[in-house]
Amino acid sequence: MGILLKEKIQLNGEIMDYREEIARIISEAAEIEASEVMAAIGIPDDMAHGNFDFPCHRLAKTMRKPPAAIAEDLKSRIVLTQAFEEVKAEGPYLNFFINKAEYAESVLSMILGKGARYGESDDGSGKTVVIDYSSPNVTHEFHIGHLFSAVIGAAIYRIYDFLGYKTVGINYIGDWGTQFGKLLYAYSAWSSREKLEAGGLDELTRVYVKYHEEESNNPELKESARAWLVRLENGDAEAVELWKWFCKICLDKMEIIYKRLGITFDSYRGESYYEDKMQAVVDELFAKNLMEESEGAQIVNLEAYKMPPCLILRSDGGTLYPTRDIASAFDRKRTYDFYKSLYVTDMRQNLHFAQFFKVLELMGYDWAKDMRHIPYGVLSLENGPLQSRKGNTILLKDVFDEAARLILEVINEKNAELENKESVAEDVGVGAVVFGVLYTSRIKDLVFSWEKALNFDGETGPYVQYTHARATSVLSKGGLIIDGGMEVNFSKLTDPAAQELIKALDIYPSKIKEAAEKYEPFILARALVAIAQGYNKFYNVNIILTSDEDIKRARLALTKCVKDTLKSGLGLLGIKAPEKM
Repeated sequence: MGILLKEKIQLNGEIMDYREEIARIISEAAEIEASEVMAAIGIPDDMAHGNFDFPCHRLAKTMRKPPAAIAEDLKSRIVLTQAFEEVKAEGPYLNFFINKAEYAESVLSMILGKGARYGESDDGSGKTVVIDYSSPNVTHEFHIGHLFSAVIGAAIYRIYDFLGYKTVGINYIGDWGTQFGKLLYAYSAWSSREKLEAGGLDELTRVYVKYHEEESNNPELKESARAWLVRLENGDAEAVELWKWFCKICLDKMEIIYKRLGITFDSYRGESYYEDKMQAVVDELFAKNLMEESEGAQIVNLEAYKMPPCLILRSDGGTLYPTRDIASAFDRKRTYDFYKSLYVTDMRQNLHFAQFFKVLELMGYDWAKDMRHIPYGVLSLENGPLQSRKGNTILLKDVFDEAARLILEVINEKNAELENKESVAEDVGVGAVVFGVLYTSRIKDLVFSWEKALNFDGETGPYVQYTHARATSVLSKGGLIIDGGMEVNFSKLTDPAAQELIKALDIYPSKIKEAAEKYEPFILARALVAIAQGYNKFYNVNIILTSDEDIKRARLALTKCVKDTLKSGLGLLGIKAPEKM
């Protein structure tokens, strides 16, 4: 049953949607709406129970029979098309078995036609998703605690973009507030222009740490730091010049880490941008009678919503985080008219976001319902070779350097002649760290393990990357150009290993959509591991480069689909896919 894939796609348009066909078949047999059936069709974990299943429990009330009896009754009335081999009634389920060759053709021709774009959609056409992620304070160098927000937010950004949304990535820099009063004082007391030019961010960190050490013994330093902050807020020339210099030093250092992670942003808009925009928020809250005085401070009372009050103004008239975040929400809605506005921060800020979202709702803005906090747990490292240069802080630079070093050791041991091995070690090492974070549900705390993350076996980044490299090597040795225009005999891909792998590829697009709907990149990461595991099993039980030309072409076509899908999926997670390892 050879067929030119390119011609099939051009002539017939979309490949058969098996769910729609099953829904049609059942709806005719049960005399119910196809849409009702469609919503319940699932995919069994074990292909021994078919490619798709339908639970008959939902028909028990209307058909007045036990679900198992309904399944048997419907099975006797169902008329299958040639796309299906059989339907079985197993307990309360109807299990549908697809014609294996038809199934291979349906899935693989779609992938070969779309290549790296397999799984993309236009679901988000005309809709803008704003994603606030990373957003560090610029007084700190990137450490391990900054990793979650950066890589989770960037993955969500890429996934939504892949699904056709207009995505806007915002790095909401912490470039204002009390910490700058402390830093300005610390610089004036213990540093100099020469020292800062020589030491950069290390020098800023040194004096910032020293300030907190000294403050514990001399609480009067708080007033000195407060005086510097007032100077900054009032536009004092010296304070503003130093503040801009400090921010540039910090941001330049951050860019090095972002480059290693492959992360970019559409907007760098710090807290300082909203300094002159918060009075409008305060005025509107007063005008709408939402403000109350409490111990000299101005609050929005949220007791009716079982939340503590949302602080808007301190007793000295100073603004707070909610004030800035409300101002920034107005700015983002006005600028982007978002469909969704996401904030990727740690779960300890749950209350803060619940409060300021509620305040926006009370102000009468119905788009407050389109804002979401995307929380994550705590990331820590096992006791290992890395030692902190600054107390309990482990710098991301050190984590990435160590990961690349350990991967290079493995490469030197197993493939010392590999070209560009330092670059490959960087891609695999950094990718291992990122994948280690994204493979776990974001809400869970994670203890990062070097042994697990850098393993070339198991459910890891290097394992998926190695599988991609293996597929690339097989294609290179195969000597054929595999694309949507080659003739493939799909009946050669009906063995269990091939069918399990095709199933993993088939559900990949749904996993991308699920990851977007749940804001959970780990769903995509696990789908990639399933494909990698499926391919390695297929590789081990089948001779791909066989002398039988039909079998060789079919297995190479399947290999090409795996390579393209793994590369695309890794890219959505922000991970490189080396051609050789």
